Amino acid sequence: MRSTPELAAETDSLELLLHEIKTIAIVGISRNRQKDSHFVGRYLQKAGYTIYPVNPGADEILGVKAYPDLKSIPDKIDAVDIFVKPEYVPQVVDEALEVNPKAIWLQLGVGSHETEIEKARAAGVKMFQNRCMKVDHQFLIRDKN
Repeated sequence: MRSTPELAAETDSLELLLHEIKTIAIVGISRNRQKDSHFVGRYLQKAGYTIYPVNPGADEILGVKAYPDLKSIPDKIDAVDIFVKPEYVPQVVDEALEVNPKAIWLQLGVGSHETEIEKARAAGVKMFQNRCMKVDHQFLIRDKN
């Protein structure tokens, strides 16, 4: 279990990062408005972030061109938010590391992936697991504004 100072440092790091990032690729975002990934994408978009939906089965999500994979996105990605089944996380993390984001979020429900955290850390990329980017933003940014 982590100590209170470790948790406080992670919270401070998250808050700073959420202020720094401007572009977010959302891997596994659904076209279905009722799915968490869609709701999170809509929230982040309304919060002012530029989102890049990554869903090979969609042409457009949330009024934005969708991409089949991360390497197809023509712009620099600051953060990758991952909504995929746990067994696909290693592959998506490897793809995310190829585009060199500042951070990778493994959403709630995608499991624990210590090996992937070590890969990200070795590449100089911050990685958070079992966290919701929307919830982090709500508590660390929106509520202060």
